[in-house]
Amino acid sequence: MKKYIWPLLLIFFLLGGLVVILFGQVILPPDPRPKSVQAISEEWNTAGHSDRDSLSFTYWDEREPPVIPANCAKCHSESGYLDYLGEDGSEAYVVDDEAPIGSVVSCVVCHNPTAHEKNLTLFPSGAEIEGMGISSNCAECHQGRRSNQDVANAIADLPEDEVNEDLGFINVHYRVGGATRFGNDATAGYQYPNKTYDGFFPHVEGYQTCIECHDPHTAKVTPSECASCHPVVTDLSNLRDVREPSTPDYDGDGNTTEGINYEITTLHNMLYDAILSYASEVIGEPIAYTFTNPQWVVDTNGNGTADPDEINRDNEYPSWTPRLVKATYNYHLVVESAGAFVHNPRYAIQLIYDTLEDLSAVVAVDMSDLIRPE
Repeated sequence: MKKYIWPLLLIFFLLGGLVVILFGQVILPPDPRPKSVQAISEEWNTAGHSDRDSLSFTYWDEREPPVIPANCAKCHSESGYLDYLGEDGSEAYVVDDEAPIGSVVSCVVCHNPTAHEKNLTLFPSGAEIEGMGISSNCAECHQGRRSNQDVANAIADLPEDEVNEDLGFINVHYRVGGATRFGNDATAGYQYPNKTYDGFFPHVEGYQTCIECHDPHTAKVTPSECASCHPVVTDLSNLRDVREPSTPDYDGDGNTTEGINYEITTLHNMLYDAILSYASEVIGEPIAYTFTNPQWVVDTNGNGTADPDEINRDNEYPSWTPRLVKATYNYHLVVESAGAFVHNPRYAIQLIYDTLEDLSAVVAVDMSDLIRPE
């Protein structure tokens, strides 16, 4: 038997080399050894959740008094989330009081008995979704603060293209991937009546929940884990090149090999152009998006871009119609759903397509080559 060992080992190494040549990498099983507390702490210190200088945790420092309001404390302080869980003995799923400044998303926010046992997430729409285990804690803060219902209630029974002084931009809030993931089940986007929308976007087994894809301490993803199903992925630089072979040419540009992310981007850019046309042609006051507060300002020079001197509260866009409220809400939601190409690409495209279709009733939008996921 011994005389066969060396030939077998040689064959094994030759096959291993062939795998590297063909695929450019070897997908190794995860390291079964647990990380040390020191290693986890070092990883956590590199993450945004631990950034003590972030505006997410310092926004209230100069206020008087310097406290975090109860409606913000859940996601912007340690004590606020523990209060929300009921870990402090109070009622669960309610924040009872303001929170002191100076904390971040600390270890104890997720590492406590209640958080470990948590399996239910409440969304701004009123949806209650079970089954995500400890990842339900992630979705509590990455869900935004508004939903389809907020927009629908604000514009109910109002003429579509009539400026109304009671209307304004409705901000879904910040990094809403946890809600986008659930699509119609959470109804984070404004969903047009008589349209159907995808719910939870299923992935493969083992990659369904937040912490199955994102490292729970750094929030980073490991591209090599995607490569076993998506060989186009070698590192973070081409993660957005993921595309299923059967994916239609949703954006109608003739490119059926680009990543689904770029289909979303093209459609999203079309939506921005349509919003600009609507504001100028129908309302009569040019608009521009800022990526910061205030999100929408008057485009005083009409160049389609929010210039530095235009980005201020005194220049906040003042002329809102129901159609513009819907369009800007969905536009901003997609901005804050940067991972939509993985989290729920079909839902993102459905929202953009339907918003474009709505605007096309009053401004020129060429939708002849666009495809809506059904």
